[in-house]
Amino acid sequence: MLDKEIIIEKVKDEYSELAKGASECCGVREGFASRSSTYDTGQIQGLPQEAIAASAGCGNPNAIGELRHGETVVDFGSGGGIDCFLASQIVGKEGQVIGVDMTQEMYDLANDNKAKIGAENVEFRLAQIDETGIESNSVDVIISNCVIVLAPDKDAVFREAVRILRSGGRMHISDVMLRSILPTNVVADMDNWTQCIAGAELLDNYINMMVDAGFSSVEIVSDKPFKAEGDEGWMDSVRSINILAVK
Repeated sequence: MLDKEIIIEKVKDEYSELAKGASECCGVREGFASRSSTYDTGQIQGLPQEAIAASAGCGNPNAIGELRHGETVVDFGSGGGIDCFLASQIVGKEGQVIGVDMTQEMYDLANDNKAKIGAENVEFRLAQIDETGIESNSVDVIISNCVIVLAPDKDAVFREAVRILRSGGRMHISDVMLRSILPTNVVADMDNWTQCIAGAELLDNYINMMVDAGFSSVEIVSDKPFKAEGDEGWMDSVRSINILAVK
């Protein structure tokens, strides 16, 4: 088993480079949102190109369930801020969106993007998603886009989610999960951690962790292949799954 701190530092390094690339090479890197059918083109028009270029995910968590005017939304792993900015448009000026990310360069990029569009109902916090510092029972919805898979302690992430959610609060998750166990050499490859593969949990384990943490309802909204291409037989078990959960 790889050391937790080594995994965290490797993930930070990977996403630091992604943030730098999005900021310095604007227009060169497409970003996940610009090439994924889960995002409507009209949704992302008007957002900073740097936010789009920095997007890396496996779905659109804002499309999993309903966000309502005036709600407080937290994004676990907010990156360059794209999902926060989209959520902010839905919850309106009376609502609030808090993006949480552990990578300094992503945090800086997200704040730069916020300034460009004047998103006054959005704030970003530099923290890990298993220790956000957000007040208990203060959040209506948590969104997360292919980030929990990168966390070495997913139980702690789900406990933190339950802690900050109000009673009846929801969690919209797009993440990578498994239908069968991966080969040992695949899990041991650090590059597969940053590619959202080695850290993936079996779907049943993932759901059980959420239930054990305190979610009363966990619903699978969609289940698709994570990557269409790839000669490795084990890749068939790697899935991009959307989950809607209720505390």
